[in-house]
Amino acid sequence: MFDGEAVSGPMTVVLEDERIHAVGPRGSLQVPAGARVLDYSGKTIIPGLIAAHSHVGNVSGVETGRRFYTRENITRQLARYLDYGVTTVNSLGLNPPLFYTLRRELNGHAAGTDLFGAGPGIGAPLGTPPAGRMGLEDDQVARPETAEVARALVRDMAGHGVDMVKLWVDSLGGTLPTLSPEIYRAAIDEAHRQGLRVFAHIHDLDDAKALVEAGADVLGHGVRDQPVDDASVQAMKARGVWYIATINLDEANYLYAEHPSWMDEPFFRAAVDPALQRRFDDSEWRRETLAGPGAENARKAVRLNLENLRTLHQAGVRIGFGTDSGAMPQRIPGFAEHRELELMTQAGLTPAQALRAATRDSAELLGLKDRGAVAPGMLADLVVLDADPTQDIRNTRGIHAVWRRGVQVPRLAEPLPGRIRSRDSSRR
Repeated sequence: MFDGEAVSGPMTVVLEDERIHAVGPRGSLQVPAGARVLDYSGKTIIPGLIAAHSHVGNVSGVETGRRFYTRENITRQLARYLDYGVTTVNSLGLNPPLFYTLRRELNGHAAGTDLFGAGPGIGAPLGTPPAGRMGLEDDQVARPETAEVARALVRDMAGHGVDMVKLWVDSLGGTLPTLSPEIYRAAIDEAHRQGLRVFAHIHDLDDAKALVEAGADVLGHGVRDQPVDDASVQAMKARGVWYIATINLDEANYLYAEHPSWMDEPFFRAAVDPALQRRFDDSEWRRETLAGPGAENARKAVRLNLENLRTLHQAGVRIGFGTDSGAMPQRIPGFAEHRELELMTQAGLTPAQALRAATRDSAELLGLKDRGAVAPGMLADLVVLDADPTQDIRNTRGIHAVWRRGVQVPRLAEPLPGRIRSRDSSRR
């Protein structure tokens, strides 16, 4: 069992209803009479993964747009996250009013992943996210022109029950307008008055510095234009700012055109929409993708993101977990989270540290005190793995079983690699 630091020896985990009742070394606990007992000998149990930066309802196949923000599409996407052991999803913006209804109705049920989020989020008029390119409509992003309007929008979001406020502060390389300091400072101040944390989408170091100084609580992407300097590192540490690198965001712009061998494995293919798979299988698409300037720009962004994550982690900055999965077709819900864990280890985190960021630490980042650890009183959101992920982070891909609020999730029609059809294991 993974305890947040390392894998302990043989353990017994007792579940009662939707929560963990007790945890202890094997043989140390009294198993309740009549309890169902499962033997997971040789397996490793970790908490359900927590995706602190994702999106829902924006993608279908190879298309994006407001028309895909439907109950059916979102329910299907949340079920896919759950198949991959992601038991909590934080949808950071691009959420029209249906989000508030779904958040109330879907959370707390064993049948799907919990959904939290930022409502529409706040961006600059005609700015990021680019509405025309993404098929967005006005109700998906709030775009204030004054500080007073920004404050009013934040109050309205708080009244509807958002879990945080999202800001986009990114000019996409100088091609789009961005939020002015006056507006984002007002939004941050009002969010804090409403008891809400602020997640800031950034790309450039200068924007990151300014937002940290303005009081943003979370940088929702990694810095990718230059190495972070000591002043920015110390400011993040001093203010307790969280940092989510989302390395897979840029890597996905070229990786699938390179077609690594694992793309032919069931674990990957089960996550991919058939229309997207046809794109990946198209040799002409692959050639054009790798030949264009976007691929090299994305590789540079990945290198900088890895370097900056390494620097910030070594300095003790608080690291959260996210991928931006679901924002674009190639950011694949479920699979992206497992790939991000591997990328985090490439940045110098140990597998145990990457897992802790994706469980206990991201629960803390989101202010969720009922999940993120295999411990008494926590929700029984558990992932059973065939092999120890602290020895090789890719072992998270060997999913034997997923438990959601004390109920075992039905297996996929096509079992994921590692879901061995052997006897089940230690539950209670």
